[in-house]
Amino acid sequence: MKKHLVILAALATIAVPAICSAAPSRPGPYVSGFIGVSVPQNTDVSSYNYGTDTSISDRVEFDPSVNVGATGGFDYGFIRLEGELSYKHGKIATITEQSGGQSTRLHNADGNLGALAMMFNAFIDLHNPTLITPYVGGGIGFAAMHLSDTFVSEYSAPIYQEDDDTVFAYQAGAGLELALNRRLSLDVGYRYFATSNARFGADRTISTDLKFQSHNAAVGIRVKF
Repeated sequence: MKKHLVILAALATIAVPAICSAAPSRPGPYVSGFIGVSVPQNTDVSSYNYGTDTSISDRVEFDPSVNVGATGGFDYGFIRLEGELSYKHGKIATITEQSGGQSTRLHNADGNLGALAMMFNAFIDLHNPTLITPYVGGGIGFAAMHLSDTFVSEYSAPIYQEDDDTVFAYQAGAGLELALNRRLSLDVGYRYFATSNARFGADRTISTDLKFQSHNAAVGIRVKF
């Protein structure tokens, strides 16, 4: 992850065009909204069935899905501090059971995992004599996770049961701000987002432990006041 962020920051800095004069930096409060794609990473899942007293280890793969959110903060000129509310979603595409050194691919998985994140972010703006401002930074916060009932064709009952959990979350990333005028700018960014281990169904028949990690790209509009 760190290697990817360093490369993004370097490319953003050297790719800044110097063909036009930019509006000067305008410190002050701002709000923004963004939409894009979330690509959840494969994750290891540990399940325990209290009814049969068995433990199961799975490998879960997700399909890409939505990444949407909004922020509000203050631009101090060199650094921006903001609060963020965002939602990321992953549809469970494939589940592979891992037991006794053997892997069994389960078919027709039907389930999803969502993360409503509340983050506090800090970004460093790399101002230069152009309309494009690269930035790098990250944030910490919490994610309200929701796991749906998850079915596969091999079993009649759900292998993961619907539940919610709230866990620690963090993110890091980089992007480019393109000034459209003194108030409006276009924001194109990347974020790596991850949570600590979430536990679902602790008070139900099946408990499920997993982490949510995703690569996220988005485009948005920022409005300064």
